[in-house]
Amino acid sequence: MVRERPPSSRRSRPGILPCIVFTGLGFIVLVSLVVLIFWLVVRPKALEYTVDDARVYGFNLTASHALNATFDITLRSYNRNHRVSMYYDFMEVTVWYDDQMVAFTEVAPFYQRRRNVTTLDVIAAATSTPLLASVEKSLKHDRSAGKVGLEVRVRARIRLKVGVVKTKHYTLRVYCAPVLVSFSATPTFDRVYCDVDI
Repeated sequence: MVRERPPSSRRSRPGILPCIVFTGLGFIVLVSLVVLIFWLVVRPKALEYTVDDARVYGFNLTASHALNATFDITLRSYNRNHRVSMYYDFMEVTVWYDDQMVAFTEVAPFYQRRRNVTTLDVIAAATSTPLLASVEKSLKHDRSAGKVGLEVRVRARIRLKVGVVKTKHYTLRVYCAPVLVSFSATPTFDRVYCDVDI
Protein backbone atom coordinates (compact mmCIF):
# COMPACT_ATOMS: atom_id res chain seq x y z
CA MET A 1 0.00 0.00 0.00
CA VAL A 2 1.37 3.33 -1.04
CA ARG A 3 0.97 6.29 1.29
CA GLU A 4 0.58 9.70 -0.17
CA ARG A 5 2.75 12.45 1.27
CA PRO A 6 0.96 15.55 2.47
CA PRO A 7 1.70 18.69 0.47
CA SER A 8 4.82 20.51 1.60
CA SER A 9 4.13 23.25 4.13
CA ARG A 10 7.45 25.01 3.54
CA ARG A 11 7.04 28.69 2.90
CA SER A 12 8.86 30.21 -0.02
CA ARG A 13 11.69 32.53 1.06
CA PRO A 14 11.42 36.19 0.16
CA GLY A 15 13.54 37.26 -2.80
CA ILE A 16 16.63 39.42 -2.62
CA LEU A 17 14.87 42.40 -4.22
CA PRO A 18 12.85 43.41 -1.13
CA CYS A 19 16.05 43.27 0.97
CA ILE A 20 17.82 45.61 -1.45
CA VAL A 21 14.83 48.00 -1.48
CA PHE A 22 14.61 48.14 2.33
CA THR A 23 18.37 48.58 2.68
CA GLY A 24 18.32 51.43 0.14
CA LEU A 25 15.40 53.14 1.88
CA GLY A 26 17.14 52.78 5.24
CA PHE A 27 20.30 54.37 3.81
CA ILE A 28 18.33 57.30 2.34
CA VAL A 29 16.55 57.88 5.67
CA LEU A 30 19.87 57.76 7.55
CA VAL A 31 21.54 60.27 5.18
CA SER A 32 18.50 62.56 5.42
CA LEU A 33 18.66 62.48 9.22
CA VAL A 34 22.39 63.30 9.19
CA VAL A 35 21.79 66.26 6.84
CA LEU A 36 18.87 67.49 8.98
CA ILE A 37 20.87 67.25 12.22
CA PHE A 38 23.83 69.01 10.56
CA TRP A 39 21.57 71.83 9.36
CA LEU A 40 19.89 72.20 12.78
CA VAL A 41 23.26 72.36 14.55
CA VAL A 42 25.16 74.53 12.05
CA ARG A 43 22.33 76.70 10.65
CA PRO A 44 24.40 77.91 7.66
CA LYS A 45 23.82 81.51 6.57
CA ALA A 46 24.58 83.11 3.23
CA LEU A 47 27.74 85.16 2.86
CA GLU A 48 27.35 88.89 2.39
CA TYR A 49 29.53 90.71 -0.15
CA THR A 50 29.60 94.44 -0.84
CA VAL A 51 31.72 96.82 -2.88
CA ASP A 52 32.61 99.55 -0.39
CA ASP A 53 34.71 101.69 -2.72
CA ALA A 54 35.81 101.76 -6.36
CA ARG A 55 38.13 104.17 -8.16
CA VAL A 56 39.80 104.28 -11.54
CA TYR A 57 43.28 105.58 -12.35
CA GLY A 58 45.19 106.05 -15.60
CA PHE A 59 42.05 105.74 -17.73
CA ASN A 60 43.05 105.96 -21.39
CA LEU A 61 41.34 104.92 -24.62
CA THR A 62 44.06 104.44 -27.21
CA ALA A 63 43.98 105.11 -30.95
CA SER A 64 44.12 101.34 -31.51
CA HIS A 65 40.71 100.93 -29.79
CA ALA A 66 42.14 99.55 -26.53
CA LEU A 67 41.71 100.46 -22.87
CA ASN A 68 44.40 101.13 -20.29
CA ALA A 69 43.16 101.64 -16.73
CA THR A 70 43.68 100.57 -13.15
CA PHE A 71 40.58 99.78 -11.10
CA ASP A 72 41.02 100.03 -7.33
CA ILE A 73 38.16 98.10 -5.70
CA THR A 74 37.43 97.53 -2.01
CA LEU A 75 35.44 94.34 -1.47
CA ARG A 76 33.93 93.50 1.90
CA SER A 77 33.14 89.88 2.75
CA TYR A 78 31.01 89.18 5.83
CA ASN A 79 30.81 85.60 7.11
CA ARG A 80 27.72 85.68 9.35
CA ASN A 81 27.99 82.03 10.40
CA HIS A 82 28.54 81.10 14.04
CA ARG A 83 30.06 77.68 13.34
CA VAL A 84 31.30 77.77 9.74
CA SER A 85 34.64 79.22 8.65
CA MET A 86 36.00 79.23 5.09
CA TYR A 87 39.14 78.54 3.14
CA TYR A 88 39.45 80.57 -0.05
CA ASP A 89 41.88 78.48 -2.10
CA PHE A 90 41.47 80.51 -5.29
CA MET A 91 39.81 83.84 -6.10
CA GLU A 92 39.55 85.79 -9.33
CA VAL A 93 38.04 89.27 -9.59
CA THR A 94 36.97 90.61 -12.98
CA VAL A 95 35.65 94.01 -14.05
CA TRP A 96 33.04 94.14 -16.80
CA TYR A 97 31.61 96.95 -18.88
CA ASP A 98 28.67 96.46 -21.24
CA ASP A 99 29.08 92.63 -21.13
CA GLN A 100 32.78 92.79 -21.99
CA MET A 101 35.48 91.90 -19.48
CA VAL A 102 37.93 94.80 -19.34
CA ALA A 103 40.17 93.95 -16.35
CA PHE A 104 40.98 91.09 -14.01
CA THR A 105 43.21 90.03 -11.15
CA GLU A 106 43.72 87.13 -8.76
CA VAL A 107 43.59 87.38 -4.97
CA ALA A 108 46.01 85.41 -2.77
CA PRO A 109 44.42 82.48 -0.87
CA PHE A 110 43.12 83.33 2.59
CA TYR A 111 41.15 81.92 5.53
CA GLN A 112 38.01 83.61 6.84
CA ARG A 113 36.97 82.86 10.40
CA ARG A 114 33.37 82.57 11.52
CA ARG A 115 31.53 85.82 12.30
CA ASN A 116 34.26 87.74 10.53
CA VAL A 117 34.47 90.72 8.19
CA THR A 118 37.33 90.53 5.69
CA THR A 119 38.22 93.55 3.56
CA LEU A 120 39.94 92.90 0.24
CA ASP A 121 41.72 95.74 -1.54
CA VAL A 122 41.77 94.61 -5.15
CA ILE A 123 43.72 96.19 -8.00
CA ALA A 124 42.47 95.02 -11.41
CA ALA A 125 44.39 96.27 -14.42
CA ALA A 126 43.32 96.75 -18.02
CA THR A 127 46.48 96.70 -20.11
CA SER A 128 45.84 97.40 -23.80
CA THR A 129 42.53 95.56 -23.53
CA PRO A 130 40.97 95.50 -27.03
CA LEU A 131 37.42 96.86 -27.07
CA LEU A 132 34.42 96.21 -29.26
CA ALA A 133 33.42 99.31 -31.22
CA SER A 134 30.13 99.65 -29.32
CA VAL A 135 31.90 99.29 -25.96
CA GLU A 136 34.49 101.92 -26.89
CA LYS A 137 31.76 104.33 -27.96
CA SER A 138 29.84 103.83 -24.69
CA LEU A 139 33.00 104.24 -22.61
CA LYS A 140 33.82 107.52 -24.36
CA HIS A 141 30.32 108.78 -23.65
CA ASP A 142 30.50 107.77 -19.96
CA ARG A 143 33.97 109.29 -19.63
CA SER A 144 32.58 112.59 -20.91
CA ALA A 145 29.67 112.32 -18.46
CA GLY A 146 32.14 111.88 -15.59
CA LYS A 147 30.95 108.49 -14.33
CA VAL A 148 31.12 104.91 -15.58
CA GLY A 149 28.90 101.99 -14.56
CA LEU A 150 30.75 98.71 -14.10
CA GLU A 151 30.02 95.17 -12.98
CA VAL A 152 32.42 93.45 -10.58
CA ARG A 153 32.39 89.65 -10.58
CA VAL A 154 34.13 87.28 -8.20
CA ARG A 155 34.73 83.58 -8.75
CA ALA A 156 36.32 81.59 -5.94
CA ARG A 157 37.03 77.99 -4.94
CA ILE A 158 36.16 77.61 -1.28
CA ARG A 159 36.04 74.90 1.39
CA LEU A 160 33.85 75.12 4.46
CA LYS A 161 35.15 74.16 7.89
CA VAL A 162 32.84 73.05 10.70
CA GLY A 163 34.80 72.12 13.82
CA VAL A 164 37.59 69.91 12.50
CA VAL A 165 35.64 68.79 9.42
CA LYS A 166 36.46 70.36 6.04
CA THR A 167 34.15 69.97 3.07
CA LYS A 168 34.98 69.44 -0.58
CA HIS A 169 35.50 72.46 -2.84
CA TYR A 170 32.56 74.62 -3.84
CA THR A 171 32.47 77.41 -6.42
CA LEU A 172 31.47 80.80 -5.03
CA ARG A 173 30.17 83.38 -7.50
CA VAL A 174 29.56 87.02 -6.61
CA TYR A 175 27.92 89.62 -8.87
CA CYS A 176 28.07 93.33 -8.00
CA ALA A 177 26.30 95.87 -10.21
CA PRO A 178 26.00 98.66 -10.97
CA VAL A 179 29.30 99.85 -9.53
CA LEU A 180 29.35 103.55 -10.41
CA VAL A 181 32.90 104.88 -10.60
CA SER A 182 33.44 108.63 -10.75
CA PHE A 183 36.23 110.37 -12.66
CA SER A 184 35.99 113.34 -10.30
CA ALA A 185 39.09 114.48 -8.38
CA THR A 186 37.10 114.06 -5.15
CA PRO A 187 34.85 111.07 -5.92
CA THR A 188 32.03 109.88 -3.70
CA PHE A 189 30.88 106.27 -3.63
CA ASP A 190 27.72 104.50 -2.51
CA ARG A 191 28.11 100.95 -1.19
CA VAL A 192 26.91 98.27 -3.62
CA TYR A 193 25.34 95.06 -2.30
CA CYS A 194 26.21 91.97 -4.30
CA ASP A 195 24.39 88.77 -5.26
CA VAL A 196 26.13 85.68 -3.88
CA ASP A 197 25.74 82.13 -5.17
CA ILE A 198 27.45 78.92 -4.02
